[in-house]
Amino acid sequence: MPEKMLQFTRLSQESPEKRAVAKRREDFSEIYRSFDVPHAKAQSSRCSQCGVPYCSVHCPLGNNIPDWLKLTAEGRLEEAYAISSETNNFPDICGRICPQDRLCEGNCVIEKGFEAVTIGAVERFITDTAWEQGWVKAPKPVYEINQSVAIVGAGPAGLAAAEQLRKAGYEVHVYDRYDRVGGLLIYGIPGFKLEKEIVLKRWRLLEEAGIVFHMGAEIGGNHDFTELRDRHDAVLIATGVYKARNIGGPGAGLSGIVPALEYLTASNRRNLGDEVAIGENGAVDAAGKHVVVIGGGDTAMDCVRTAVRQGARSVKCLYRRDKANMPGSMREVKNAEEEGVEFVWLSAPEAFLGDDVVTGVRAVRMRLGLPDASGRQSVDPVEDSDFTVQADLVIKALGFDPENLPTLWDAPGLEVSRWGTVKVKPSTFMTALPGVFAAGDIVRGASLVVWAIRDGRDASEAIKKYLTEKRSGEAALGEVTLAAAE
Repeated sequence: MPEKMLQFTRLSQESPEKRAVAKRREDFSEIYRSFDVPHAKAQSSRCSQCGVPYCSVHCPLGNNIPDWLKLTAEGRLEEAYAISSETNNFPDICGRICPQDRLCEGNCVIEKGFEAVTIGAVERFITDTAWEQGWVKAPKPVYEINQSVAIVGAGPAGLAAAEQLRKAGYEVHVYDRYDRVGGLLIYGIPGFKLEKEIVLKRWRLLEEAGIVFHMGAEIGGNHDFTELRDRHDAVLIATGVYKARNIGGPGAGLSGIVPALEYLTASNRRNLGDEVAIGENGAVDAAGKHVVVIGGGDTAMDCVRTAVRQGARSVKCLYRRDKANMPGSMREVKNAEEEGVEFVWLSAPEAFLGDDVVTGVRAVRMRLGLPDASGRQSVDPVEDSDFTVQADLVIKALGFDPENLPTLWDAPGLEVSRWGTVKVKPSTFMTALPGVFAAGDIVRGASLVVWAIRDGRDASEAIKKYLTEKRSGEAALGEVTLAAAE
């Protein structure tokens, strides 16, 4: 029986059940169980169906959230999936890893005393059900277009663009330096947030659609960028950003201090069954170690929770601001606290201790100051407040910067900003090189997966327009040439 809407006054907010802490600390399986049909319908019925849906407004993809919540409440799940997947190429992924507390759910108009609709969990339920029922189909174009597009990067931006272009009938080739599709979805995000089979089955679906993947393809290495441009009618750069931001100070070069992505990639590879060298001083394994993670974003949360599962003796997170000012998801902070992570708020590293191998971090207490131009409070060190934290492994989770693509790819005409991101014309996504486009983190800087999907979709529209005009121009030139010959 369909549920009536506006049930938030009668039904309390419920999230899917979590696995017990003791159990989830032992493995890398997802910690949330899925809704069953009655719970999904009931939680969807809490939606107020407001006239101006701020959940949609604050979703980078503009998902039609109230529509698929209503369909779910009515038990019309196949229709709900059709609506959900119309604006989002990967709703099963976004339902798991999006920071809904900062986006859709964080802007729900239901008053705080009643709490927001559990949008992310319902989104995940709809798509998981669609996979189970066979409703998820490989995109098949109505007709084929004799033009090809090269996409460099098999992360969320590249994959979203690839799917949209393939739907339109273009020949699509995706080039990526890794051996699996997904980029950070596979190697940067731990399985307890996103089980890898979710990404791998998307890869299989896109191959079924006719998209050609070239794995182990290093542009500027075993593939030449100029040749790539010559071989295809358009190129989309969607490499993401991977270069770790560094940290200075005395002892910063000691063994046992590693970048977050190096640490997470090694862990994810091992969980995928790959052979992974432990490395110098066992740097990729936290077992038996006192671990200190520096940073306060979602990557830092991934690191601390991974260290717990690897059997660390202790796990501490140093962050220079307080809990209220953390950039990471509060949901992830809560999960980390439940799993035994200790947060050392308002503290920043000053030096790293040890002879050859790190043995500790000397930190200083911080205080919040006045807001800066962005509205965020500044932080200042407290005089004579230094203290030491024991550490056998220090993980730097300070964010990512782009690689120098013009140099790496021998493409001096590719313009970059002062931050190293690729410059594009916002309305067309085209770079300074004709027919070369860019989207995702390589343009906007390190950001959310959902923004990468949005950028990939928007870039695909710009590429389609460019290729249509190119076809028209070539056809017109052909007609002129033919007329001249006659």
